[in-house]
Amino acid sequence: MKKTIIFMGLSSAFLFMNPILGVAPTMCCCENCACPQGPQGNPGAQGIQGPQGIPGPRGAQGIPGPQGPSGGALDFADFYALMPSDNAATVAVGGNVDFPQDGPSSGTGLIARIGVDTFNLTNIGCYQVLFQVSISEAGQLVITLDSGSGAIELPYTVVGRATGSCQIVGMALVQTSVVNSILTISNPSSNSTALTITPIAGGTEAVSAHLIITRIQ
Repeated sequence: MKKTIIFMGLSSAFLFMNPILGVAPTMCCCENCACPQGPQGNPGAQGIQGPQGIPGPRGAQGIPGPQGPSGGALDFADFYALMPSDNAATVAVGGNVDFPQDGPSSGTGLIARIGVDTFNLTNIGCYQVLFQVSISEAGQLVITLDSGSGAIELPYTVVGRATGSCQIVGMALVQTSVVNSILTISNPSSNSTALTITPIAGGTEAVSAHLIITRIQ
């Protein structure tokens, strides 16, 4: 004969078979039973974002970085002539204009004359070259650069005039590839006319010719 035990809990009565008789329970509903875990439910919806937290304390100042290169011109020099009495002779074809006098410079000596018409560019770099010369006849001038194998005319620097009495003015950037490159302002070797540097042009005062060289890189 089966013996039953009635457990009253919550709002219902639950029936169990007597474990003494070797019959397993048919269901488990008691509060203290070791029941198996059920399947995991679906995740709930994400909650709203909470308010932003209070900012933390300011961190320590970092180590200063290395100093950058100085801006502006690296070196510069102004060389000039006054007519009269400089450039008294004409400038032959393939010859150079004289700039025998020294104007303001950066004082480094890295752009310096080595003659009345030749100028040494000590450092490898990019140089801005400006020049102006009063010429009495039609003609041209060109920048030449000697990198160790003789003076080479730089075709992109040729300037000139066909007629009139205005100055010849040139400006160009020149990139050197070796130290101690030599620069000149020349009457191009392919021309056929010597050039007269005009004295006392336009008035009674001696007139200047200038060569300004600036290393910018």
